[in-house]
Amino acid sequence: MLTYSIRRILGMIPLLIIISIIVFGLAKMMPGDALTGQIDPTNATPEYLAEMREKLGFNDPIPVQYWNWVQGLAKGDFGQSFIHKLPVSEMIAQRLPNTLLLAVVSLVVTYTCSFMMGIYAGRYPNTIGDRSIISANYVAYAIPSFVASIIAIYVFAIKLGWVPISGSVSVGVDSSLMYVLSKLKHTILPALVLGLFNTAAYTQFLRNDIIDSTRKDYVRTAMAKGTSTSAIYNRHILRNSLIPIVTFFGFDIAGLLSGAVVVETIFVYPGMGSLFVSSISNRDYSVVMAVTLLLALMTLLGNLIADLLYGVVDPRIRLS
Repeated sequence: MLTYSIRRILGMIPLLIIISIIVFGLAKMMPGDALTGQIDPTNATPEYLAEMREKLGFNDPIPVQYWNWVQGLAKGDFGQSFIHKLPVSEMIAQRLPNTLLLAVVSLVVTYTCSFMMGIYAGRYPNTIGDRSIISANYVAYAIPSFVASIIAIYVFAIKLGWVPISGSVSVGVDSSLMYVLSKLKHTILPALVLGLFNTAAYTQFLRNDIIDSTRKDYVRTAMAKGTSTSAIYNRHILRNSLIPIVTFFGFDIAGLLSGAVVVETIFVYPGMGSLFVSSISNRDYSVVMAVTLLLALMTLLGNLIADLLYGVVDPRIRLS
């Protein structure tokens, strides 16, 4: 396991280099530059713009600019935000905890709901409860996340008033407990929307796998031996059906961080996703490149976790 993990981590290095080249190249191919987003052209002379571009290194050859950027990354320097006048690392440090909290709450909601509904639907197929769950899954599959976000805001925030419309914490919270509760209250609705598709997918997968397992020989053997129905489902069928679901965990991390871009923007949730979108619209390229590279790194780490979980939860798989 240790050798495999080290080999996989070393294999991520060339991938990160390729991704960094692509990210840097795409940023340079976008119209304008960081200075264009920072300065109003109608209030700046061409001479001043040319002087600033020379000073900031925008006139250097592209390979030189890329090398300077990589050298900064190696030192933990992601550059300076031209819009917010802050180090990019400081901005990421402010936003990343919110996105991680959103992803964790979404994972908890997704796995809890999908396990409960999938196990029930698989154990009692073709009942009213099973058909209701399947219908809800089809709706969750069909609704895009931005539409689900708008509906959720209208119903739960505006009409019912159960949760705040936007933000990550209420103003004026003065105690630690109230701060935590306020954070969760602001996070629960975007987390539900973010995990909606995965909840439907895992519920359907678990239901079908449980139904399929009931027809296998080891289940018939257990039934012939007089094993109780609860023991058959909980000890034999469910254990095997949960293996593929657990291995999806690593992929979920990467998927949730990427999906947060849309959800955070609609809910005005101050996380990495909303920072990414606002930075693109303001042409704050240093922030765009840092966030994109960070999301790519999270994706690679998520894939690594998923591969390692395969060997942990299923002993038949040998990572060597």
